[in-house]
Amino acid sequence: MKTTRLILAIATLFLTACNCSKPAPVTPDEPEPEVKPQPVPTPSFAKGADISWVSEMEKGGRTFQLSSGTKADIMDVLKETGVNAIRLRVWVNPTGGWSGKDDVVKLATRAAKAGMALMVDFHYSDFFADPSRQDIPKAWEADKNDLDKMAKHVSDHTTEVLKALQDAGVTPNWVQVGNETRNGMLWPAGQLWTSSGDIPNGRKNFAKLLNAGYDAVKAVFPSCTVLAHLNNAFEDNAWWFEQVQAAGGKFDAIALSHYPQTESDWSKCNTTAIQRIQALASKFNKEVIVAEVGVKTPANATLAAQVLSGFMTEVKKIAKCKGVFYWEPEVDGKWKPAVYGTLGWNAYDMGAFTSDGKATGVMDAFK
Repeated sequence: MKTTRLILAIATLFLTACNCSKPAPVTPDEPEPEVKPQPVPTPSFAKGADISWVSEMEKGGRTFQLSSGTKADIMDVLKETGVNAIRLRVWVNPTGGWSGKDDVVKLATRAAKAGMALMVDFHYSDFFADPSRQDIPKAWEADKNDLDKMAKHVSDHTTEVLKALQDAGVTPNWVQVGNETRNGMLWPAGQLWTSSGDIPNGRKNFAKLLNAGYDAVKAVFPSCTVLAHLNNAFEDNAWWFEQVQAAGGKFDAIALSHYPQTESDWSKCNTTAIQRIQALASKFNKEVIVAEVGVKTPANATLAAQVLSGFMTEVKKIAKCKGVFYWEPEVDGKWKPAVYGTLGWNAYDMGAFTSDGKATGVMDAFK
């Protein structure tokens, strides 16, 4: 009897062990969830670069290198030069999709994962907006004479892009509402003057569009700094900001462009720009960012480095100047976007990289 009981106990243990060791059913491997980037703190001084052409360059096979000659992501190459912030322009419905919403989100995500602060530059156009043109996007043209509808377009477009960034885990540090808006934006709705003189209610109309963008930014990212942007940092621009404020326009900080070698005396241009930046910061008690700077590298790289280095040295002495962004440094004076060929335009002559993707000495100014 005892032997029988012992045999039964051993059999029971054996069966239990077999059942316990039965392998679990095999399930297909599930992809790991994408890790979203963490918010990047705003640097005390932004040493930035607008690299909005990078996607098209990479699509065409262009690569970039560290100073050692090792191929690397453009973000890492820029970080080696001292760059800590990226600026990206946004076009509404651009040719090829370059600088459109999806392209901007991809580049912005890469920048954030690399630990770069981010400035988003809304042009409210399908192509470049600047003092010579502020063209309404084709999709909005039917409403060009309806200010209320145009303001809604600004609000909706701003919200759509920023929410796409938010969904990707990207938090911009700065947002420009309009690009080089000296004569307003979204002509004729937000134009300030024509050759015949000031447009009646022009500043009030522009302020409505500016505020539509401002409010949209704050609704998505309440702590983001919103900038109004003008060209020619060397000019006396105080009157412009005074008039926009008087018309009710809202902005947290001032953005300026500075291309000293487009003037006859670059040294004087640099000196005057420094004086103007200091005066604006003091008068309006607002931070100022040089959102675009460029020097003519292919023409004379040594001189170009001198021009930029001298400007950077002086601008850093202004307490309320919080950064400088080089405009499209990653090009070499030969590469150009496809649309330039269509328009018959020459290549941009203020890039700061070599044709094999290395930073030139011009970028030493950011170290």
